[in-house]
Amino acid sequence: MTMNNQSVMTIDKQAFGDNRDSMHQSIWNNMREEAQLASEENPLMASYFHVNILNHSSFASAISFFLSNHLASDAVPAMIIRDVCEQAMEDDVSIETNMLEDLLAHYTRDPACEQYITPFLYFKGYHAIQSYRIAHYLWKSKRKLMAFYIQSRVTERFDVDIHPAARIAGGLMVDHATGVVIGETTKIEKNVSMLHAVTLGGSGLDGGKRHPTIREGVLLSVGSKILGNIEIGEGAKVGAGSVVLTDMPAHSTIVGVPAKVVGRCSDNMPALEMDHHIDGD
Repeated sequence: MTMNNQSVMTIDKQAFGDNRDSMHQSIWNNMREEAQLASEENPLMASYFHVNILNHSSFASAISFFLSNHLASDAVPAMIIRDVCEQAMEDDVSIETNMLEDLLAHYTRDPACEQYITPFLYFKGYHAIQSYRIAHYLWKSKRKLMAFYIQSRVTERFDVDIHPAARIAGGLMVDHATGVVIGETTKIEKNVSMLHAVTLGGSGLDGGKRHPTIREGVLLSVGSKILGNIEIGEGAKVGAGSVVLTDMPAHSTIVGVPAKVVGRCSDNMPALEMDHHIDGD
């Protein structure tokens, strides 16, 4: 049966270290158990669970199949995109690790997510980020036109716009996701959480680094805008609707237009707690 949140949190803390392969397999086994039970309890949807999960021998196979069907078009069939996804994950094993860490992030931080298969099958924020991870591989491989194709399809299908050159570590949760924009030179460290309508945008016409750096454990609340080559320090919390135009220190609570520091976060890593209140900070 499926693990509860507490057991998954224990896995998450291991951060896919020396036991990375066994953690991959453990998560995949749990996904298959959930899908099998779901198909038995929902016979009208049994084929859906089989096609997307149970018919596959690995997580990499399943996610490649799933993404390819979302990203395909009349001009670029799913078979081609699936081959691209599988090749990317074979060439760069960190892609699968990041995808699984993102899955854990949803499971452990979203109280509406009670199973691994829920974000995998239904959450467009998860789908958009995993599609970006394939596009980023293509960008680094100098296949920029294919990377731009995936970016365009992600925008069309999920209403999320992520430049394939952005650098995004694992453990990212993008909840609801509608209207999220992440610019070309953005850097997001591990274990960050953000909600819909967040913008990580550029400032100025010059080349080079012109988008934000988001450090580990940051929580970006609904509609927050982080603009320019600035840094949001580790474990900071940005309030809903805030517009941040300057560097912000670690573990600070940031609110307003333009945003300013109004206190210190009560949680060391607010991205993990998902507490958007500022009164207690």
